[in-house]
Amino acid sequence: MNKFAFIFTKLLLLLLTVSVSACKPEPDITPELILAKESIEFASEGATVKLAIRSNLDWTAVSSDAWCTVTPASGVPGTFQLNVSAEANPAAATREASLTITAGSLSKTVIISQGLTNSLTVSPGSFDLSADATEISLQVSAGLPVTAESSVDWMSLKSNSADGMTFVFSVGANTGSLSRTGTLTFNSGTLSKVVTITQESQSTSIPDDATGMSSSVLQLAANMHMGWNLGNTLEVPGSELGWGNPMATQTLIDSVKAAGFNTIRIPCAWDSYIEDRTTHKIKDSWLQRVKEVIDYCYNNQMYVIINIHWDGGWLEENPTYAKQAEVNDKQRALWEQIAVYFRDYDEHLLFAGTNEVHADYGQPTQEHLTVQMSYNQTFVDAVRSTGGRNTYRTLVVQAYNTNINLAVAHLKVPVDPTSGRMMVEVHYYDPYEFTLDTGSGSISLWGEPYKKYGKVPGWGLEAHVKDQFGKMKTNFVDKGYPVILGEYGAQRRSSITGEALEWHLASRAYFYEYVTREAKNAGLVPVYWDNGFNGNNTFALFTRSSGAVYDRQALKGLMDGANAGNYPF
Repeated sequence: MNKFAFIFTKLLLLLLTVSVSACKPEPDITPELILAKESIEFASEGATVKLAIRSNLDWTAVSSDAWCTVTPASGVPGTFQLNVSAEANPAAATREASLTITAGSLSKTVIISQGLTNSLTVSPGSFDLSADATEISLQVSAGLPVTAESSVDWMSLKSNSADGMTFVFSVGANTGSLSRTGTLTFNSGTLSKVVTITQESQSTSIPDDATGMSSSVLQLAANMHMGWNLGNTLEVPGSELGWGNPMATQTLIDSVKAAGFNTIRIPCAWDSYIEDRTTHKIKDSWLQRVKEVIDYCYNNQMYVIINIHWDGGWLEENPTYAKQAEVNDKQRALWEQIAVYFRDYDEHLLFAGTNEVHADYGQPTQEHLTVQMSYNQTFVDAVRSTGGRNTYRTLVVQAYNTNINLAVAHLKVPVDPTSGRMMVEVHYYDPYEFTLDTGSGSISLWGEPYKKYGKVPGWGLEAHVKDQFGKMKTNFVDKGYPVILGEYGAQRRSSITGEALEWHLASRAYFYEYVTREAKNAGLVPVYWDNGFNGNNTFALFTRSSGAVYDRQALKGLMDGANAGNYPF
């Protein structure tokens, strides 16, 4: 083979090789598409969730319905997080869409579902029933099926309409001596509504009786010359002796009357004397003991105020929505029993619904005020429901924390079916440095005449007293609501010695005279706080065991003020 032929052959072989290589097909790519979820569920309000996908080819994502969108809607090979969004569902039905992801010849579908926009209304929202057996009907509107359950065995479901929107319950007769409360709870999906049913007892109410109840509230207040607290005694939880005072006796009350007082406030505990926590029934023995002490006062023709005092704090420290229903249930049950037990007493016996109800000692929220005033209204409703002389009995309602400024700013007197038989109560311990402070900031002198003997408080002096009591006169007394100044006083600082003690006791007596006089001048019935303890940082006027006068100087100041003051009615 010559050289030319050899070269030609080589070139031909090369061309054939290239041609064969060019015609050989590339290997196929196997499509891959992986989705993290096969379904997505949305709540009715709508939201955005993440959907992870992985593909080795270009891909697209398409939603079947406009209310469901996806971004991004396409992409290149790789791993991605898609945003799948659903609008709020305006319909009263569930709905469904599909999300289709395509990569090459592969397609996968994600099912999108969304719940309906549910609602639940129940009417009426509460019932106040007589003691008789009856039926109640409730109308319900909801987007989902509704179930109902009773909290008590004396209410049961009788029927439910075909459309599930009308519920009829049977209510049994209340043959007990106390009113009772139950609830019906309606459930629809995640929504719930509670309806409260209160039923009177058959035995609490009797016909109205005005015998011995002829005085108007202004006449009654005018007759209450000067008041005294039997403090730290019957309000002690579980035992009258629990805080160190002896049991109250006729001898003690006789001494209080002889000293010039004609009104006694008896702070009372009740919760620790309940024998049945289901009905809140009070032990008969405790009702009998309270009656015994009231009778000590009646034997002296004195006016008497009984209340629900601190009582462990179940009422006093819980003006909250969370506790409102529970506390009102007990408040109603206790006052119905108290009112029935003492119903035959004449107008010399007054009921005071609470004491110093407060959440804390700061400014109250609207919640605190609303709930505290509901406790006042429950008290009035419970007492009036018992009839007899209680229809005309004078009732005393309290301002939030019995604070004068909060009374003026916020107190709304409860609705009372009996007009002209309501009083308001506040307390007075201003200025704190002089009256209650036992720490390093305490001040032992009070009043303009005593500035020359040492330091007096920088506030709360004579002008302040007149201003505070004047507010109560303008806002309540002048509108027909006399005020009970249910507590006031200043601790006796017996640890002071020498001339300093002499001026302290003199200024304290002056404080008593001034506050008592100005209270009466403004229409506030003064009721001195006596905790029964003798010695340092105490309020005692009497030795409880014997009834002997313990603090004559303080007693004289109080009586001088009571005799000098004149009610404006």
